[in-house]
Amino acid sequence: MSEPRQILFQKAHFLLSAPDMSTLPSDEGAEIAFIGRSNSGKSTSLNAICQQKKLAKTSATPGRTRMINLFEIEPGLRLADLPGYGYAAVPESMKRKWQKAMSDYLQQRRCLKGLVVTMDIRTPLKEHDRVVLDWSIAAELPALLLLTKADKLGTNARRNATEQVRTMLDEFDGTFTIIPFSAPQKIGIDEARAVLSAWFNAR
Repeated sequence: MSEPRQILFQKAHFLLSAPDMSTLPSDEGAEIAFIGRSNSGKSTSLNAICQQKKLAKTSATPGRTRMINLFEIEPGLRLADLPGYGYAAVPESMKRKWQKAMSDYLQQRRCLKGLVVTMDIRTPLKEHDRVVLDWSIAAELPALLLLTKADKLGTNARRNATEQVRTMLDEFDGTFTIIPFSAPQKIGIDEARAVLSAWFNAR
Protein backbone atom coordinates (compact mmCIF):
# COMPACT_ATOMS: atom_id res chain seq x y z
CA MET A 1 0.00 0.00 0.00
CA SER A 2 1.49 3.35 -1.03
CA GLU A 3 2.20 6.10 1.47
CA PRO A 4 -0.36 8.93 1.65
CA ARG A 5 0.73 11.91 -0.41
CA GLN A 6 1.81 14.95 1.60
CA ILE A 7 -0.48 17.91 0.98
CA LEU A 8 1.44 21.19 1.00
CA PHE A 9 -1.24 23.55 2.29
CA GLN A 10 1.24 26.43 2.44
CA LYS A 11 1.31 26.43 -1.37
CA ALA A 12 -2.36 27.46 -1.55
CA HIS A 13 -3.00 30.53 -3.69
CA PHE A 14 -6.08 32.47 -4.73
CA LEU A 15 -7.75 31.00 -7.81
CA LEU A 16 -11.03 32.88 -8.33
CA SER A 17 -14.21 34.29 -6.78
CA ALA A 18 -17.53 32.92 -8.03
CA PRO A 19 -20.94 34.47 -7.28
CA ASP A 20 -22.69 31.17 -7.99
CA MET A 21 -22.24 27.65 -9.37
CA SER A 22 -22.25 28.76 -13.01
CA THR A 23 -18.88 30.53 -12.72
CA LEU A 24 -16.99 27.83 -10.82
CA PRO A 25 -14.22 25.87 -12.55
CA SER A 26 -14.99 22.43 -13.97
CA ASP A 27 -16.38 19.95 -11.44
CA GLU A 28 -13.21 17.84 -11.28
CA GLY A 29 -10.46 17.06 -8.81
CA ALA A 30 -11.17 17.57 -5.11
CA GLU A 31 -12.48 20.52 -3.08
CA ILE A 32 -12.90 21.00 0.63
CA ALA A 33 -15.19 23.83 1.71
CA PHE A 34 -14.99 26.07 4.79
CA ILE A 35 -18.36 27.28 6.04
CA GLY A 36 -19.58 28.92 9.24
CA ARG A 37 -21.21 31.87 10.95
CA SER A 38 -19.93 35.26 9.91
CA ASN A 39 -18.10 35.78 13.23
CA SER A 40 -16.78 32.23 13.71
CA GLY A 41 -13.23 32.77 12.46
CA LYS A 42 -13.78 30.87 9.21
CA SER A 43 -11.31 32.74 6.99
CA THR A 44 -8.81 33.02 9.86
CA SER A 45 -8.92 29.24 10.30
CA LEU A 46 -8.30 28.65 6.59
CA ASN A 47 -5.34 31.03 6.71
CA ALA A 48 -3.87 29.29 9.77
CA ILE A 49 -4.12 25.85 8.17
CA CYS A 50 -2.37 27.21 5.06
CA GLN A 51 0.28 29.07 7.13
CA GLN A 52 -0.63 32.35 5.44
CA LYS A 53 -2.00 35.51 7.04
CA LYS A 54 -3.70 37.10 4.04
CA LEU A 55 -4.80 34.20 1.82
CA ALA A 56 -8.50 34.42 2.69
CA LYS A 57 -9.64 37.95 3.48
CA THR A 58 -10.53 38.59 7.11
CA SER A 59 -12.24 41.62 8.58
CA ALA A 60 -13.40 43.07 11.88
CA THR A 61 -16.78 43.47 10.19
CA PRO A 62 -18.55 40.08 9.93
CA GLY A 63 -19.90 38.96 6.57
CA ARG A 64 -17.15 40.15 4.24
CA THR A 65 -17.02 36.87 2.31
CA ARG A 66 -19.73 37.44 -0.29
CA MET A 67 -18.72 34.94 -2.95
CA ILE A 68 -17.39 31.41 -3.21
CA ASN A 69 -13.64 32.04 -3.02
CA LEU A 70 -11.47 29.22 -4.33
CA PHE A 71 -7.81 28.60 -3.45
CA GLU A 72 -5.67 26.09 -5.30
CA ILE A 73 -3.07 24.01 -3.45
CA GLU A 74 -1.96 22.21 -6.60
CA PRO A 75 -3.74 21.31 -9.85
CA GLY A 76 -6.90 19.43 -8.90
CA LEU A 77 -6.80 20.23 -5.16
CA ARG A 78 -8.75 23.26 -3.94
CA LEU A 79 -10.10 24.87 -0.79
CA ALA A 80 -13.31 26.92 -0.89
CA ASP A 81 -14.16 29.78 1.47
CA LEU A 82 -17.96 30.05 1.42
CA PRO A 83 -20.06 33.10 2.40
CA GLY A 84 -20.63 33.34 6.14
CA TYR A 85 -24.12 33.16 7.59
CA GLY A 86 -25.80 34.74 10.59
CA TYR A 87 -24.56 38.20 11.47
CA ALA A 88 -23.79 39.84 8.13
CA ALA A 89 -25.33 43.33 8.08
CA VAL A 90 -26.64 43.14 4.53
CA PRO A 91 -30.11 43.25 2.93
CA GLU A 92 -32.29 40.16 3.18
CA SER A 93 -32.32 39.82 -0.61
CA MET A 94 -28.52 39.46 -0.62
CA LYS A 95 -28.65 36.94 2.23
CA ARG A 96 -31.13 34.83 0.26
CA LYS A 97 -28.86 34.99 -2.78
CA TRP A 98 -25.90 33.78 -0.69
CA GLN A 99 -27.96 31.01 0.85
CA LYS A 100 -29.06 29.75 -2.56
CA ALA A 101 -25.49 29.79 -3.83
CA MET A 102 -24.30 27.83 -0.78
CA SER A 103 -27.16 25.34 -0.96
CA ASP A 104 -26.57 24.72 -4.67
CA TYR A 105 -22.84 24.33 -4.12
CA LEU A 106 -23.13 21.90 -1.22
CA GLN A 107 -25.76 19.75 -2.88
CA GLN A 108 -24.56 19.76 -6.49
CA ARG A 109 -20.75 20.07 -6.47
CA ARG A 110 -19.55 16.51 -7.16
CA CYS A 111 -15.86 17.19 -6.47
CA LEU A 112 -16.65 18.33 -2.91
CA LYS A 113 -14.96 15.88 -0.52
CA GLY A 114 -15.78 17.35 2.87
CA LEU A 115 -16.91 20.36 4.89
CA VAL A 116 -15.01 22.30 7.53
CA VAL A 117 -17.65 23.89 9.74
CA THR A 118 -16.30 26.64 12.02
CA MET A 119 -18.11 27.39 15.29
CA ASP A 120 -17.15 29.56 18.24
CA ILE A 121 -16.44 26.99 20.97
CA ARG A 122 -18.49 29.13 23.40
CA THR A 123 -21.64 29.16 21.21
CA PRO A 124 -21.64 26.02 19.05
CA LEU A 125 -24.37 24.33 17.00
CA LYS A 126 -26.68 27.25 16.33
CA GLU A 127 -29.62 26.84 13.94
CA HIS A 128 -27.68 27.49 10.72
CA ASP A 129 -24.88 25.18 11.85
CA ARG A 130 -27.42 22.38 12.23
CA VAL A 131 -28.78 23.07 8.74
CA VAL A 132 -25.26 22.74 7.32
CA LEU A 133 -24.73 19.45 9.15
CA ASP A 134 -28.03 18.18 7.77
CA TRP A 135 -26.81 19.15 4.29
CA SER A 136 -23.55 17.27 4.85
CA ILE A 137 -25.46 14.15 5.86
CA ALA A 138 -27.79 14.39 2.86
CA ALA A 139 -24.78 14.76 0.54
CA GLU A 140 -22.90 11.94 2.37
CA LEU A 141 -20.01 14.29 3.09
CA PRO A 142 -17.80 14.06 6.18
CA ALA A 143 -17.68 17.21 8.28
CA LEU A 144 -14.85 18.57 10.41
CA LEU A 145 -16.14 20.80 13.21
CA LEU A 146 -13.51 23.34 14.16
CA LEU A 147 -14.41 24.75 17.58
CA THR A 148 -12.68 28.09 17.08
CA LYS A 149 -11.46 30.62 19.64
CA ALA A 150 -10.49 27.73 21.91
CA ASP A 151 -7.87 29.98 23.54
CA LYS A 152 -10.76 31.87 25.18
CA LEU A 153 -11.31 28.87 27.48
CA GLY A 154 -9.03 27.12 29.96
CA THR A 155 -7.91 23.56 29.31
CA ASN A 156 -10.65 21.91 31.38
CA ALA A 157 -13.41 24.18 30.07
CA ARG A 158 -12.20 23.52 26.51
CA ARG A 159 -12.33 19.78 27.07
CA ASN A 160 -15.81 19.99 28.62
CA ALA A 161 -17.11 22.16 25.77
CA THR A 162 -15.78 19.68 23.21
CA GLU A 163 -17.48 16.78 24.98
CA GLN A 164 -20.75 18.72 25.13
CA VAL A 165 -20.64 19.22 21.37
CA ARG A 166 -19.91 15.52 20.90
CA THR A 167 -22.98 14.69 22.97
CA MET A 168 -25.14 17.19 21.07
CA LEU A 169 -24.12 15.54 17.79
CA ASP A 170 -25.76 12.29 18.88
CA GLU A 171 -28.99 13.57 17.32
CA PHE A 172 -27.32 13.51 13.90
CA ASP A 173 -26.40 10.43 11.90
CA GLY A 174 -23.33 11.81 10.16
CA THR A 175 -19.57 11.40 10.02
CA PHE A 176 -18.08 14.16 12.17
CA THR A 177 -14.65 15.00 13.57
CA ILE A 178 -14.42 17.60 16.34
CA ILE A 179 -11.26 19.63 16.96
CA PRO A 180 -10.82 22.57 19.39
CA PHE A 181 -9.04 25.25 17.36
CA SER A 182 -7.24 28.54 17.87
CA ALA A 183 -5.31 30.29 15.13
CA PRO A 184 -3.41 32.69 17.48
CA GLN A 185 -2.39 29.89 19.87
CA LYS A 186 -1.92 27.30 17.08
CA ILE A 187 -4.30 24.88 18.80
CA GLY A 188 -5.61 22.09 16.56
CA ILE A 189 -3.89 23.23 13.35
CA ASP A 190 -1.86 20.05 12.80
CA GLU A 191 -4.89 17.89 13.62
CA ALA A 192 -7.03 19.82 11.13
CA ARG A 193 -4.41 19.47 8.40
CA ALA A 194 -4.29 15.71 9.02
CA VAL A 195 -8.06 15.38 8.50
CA LEU A 196 -8.04 17.48 5.32
CA SER A 197 -5.04 15.56 3.98
CA ALA A 198 -6.87 12.27 4.52
CA TRP A 199 -9.89 13.59 2.59
CA PHE A 200 -7.71 14.72 -0.30
CA ASN A 201 -5.82 11.42 -0.38
CA ALA A 202 -9.07 9.45 -0.39
CA ARG A 203 -10.39 11.12 -3.56
